[in-house]
Amino acid sequence: MDVRDRHVIVTGGASGIGRALCQRFAAEGARAIVVADLDGDGAAAVAHSMGGHAEALDVACEEDLLAVIDRAEARSGPIDLFCANAGMVVEGGAEASSEAWQRIWEVNLFSHVIAARILVPRMLERGEGTLLHTASAAGLLTQIGSAPYAVTKSGVVALAEWLAITYGSRGLRVHALCPQAVRTAMTAPLEDGGVAGVDGVIEPEDVAEAVIQGLRTGEFLILPHPVVGEYVKRKANDIDRWIRGMQRLAVRFENGGLV
Repeated sequence: MDVRDRHVIVTGGASGIGRALCQRFAAEGARAIVVADLDGDGAAAVAHSMGGHAEALDVACEEDLLAVIDRAEARSGPIDLFCANAGMVVEGGAEASSEAWQRIWEVNLFSHVIAARILVPRMLERGEGTLLHTASAAGLLTQIGSAPYAVTKSGVVALAEWLAITYGSRGLRVHALCPQAVRTAMTAPLEDGGVAGVDGVIEPEDVAEAVIQGLRTGEFLILPHPVVGEYVKRKANDIDRWIRGMQRLAVRFENGGLV
């Protein structure tokens, strides 16, 4: 897929990876870009900088997301590319509060379900459309220090796989974006990116470049840190050995940051 002349929505577009995606899509000549974020002022600033449209949006609210999509399509035609990018992190394991688990489930995973529920029928009807799901390397490997993040991001990968398998023959293109540490507000408190930074911290613009290339080649997994692909192979080849290695990594970082 080439984003030139395409209509795009990016959730979590006010900062970090989302902002970099919006800026890169604009540079690539996207026809219309909707910057959606819980931070409405931040979304407005990004949209203003590139002539896009801003929407204040809680991605976990189905009615609000439907309204954003309907307004966008009324204004600029069908959505060609929807980037479900909004996300959050919660530290801890099963002991994290029920409220924290519920919120991260709604934001990190169920919002992707809602977007698919709204958009997949529309995309299938016209025989084309693209969904980009921002997951994480944590969705493929796990997240030391955060069970809620690992579980929800794994769910995003699983949902994206299911959508690709079920509807790929009918014109729906699906991608799972799975970076390790990226220099965003989430990693800002950690100088080296924490455990996710073992292979280096990259810039949001590097992620946007990987997305552009992945959209063009049609790859399901978009891996801004290519080494993640090797880790996935090792995990599949000998999961017990991989778990032992991850246990050692967990001990190494047990007093450090989780991201």
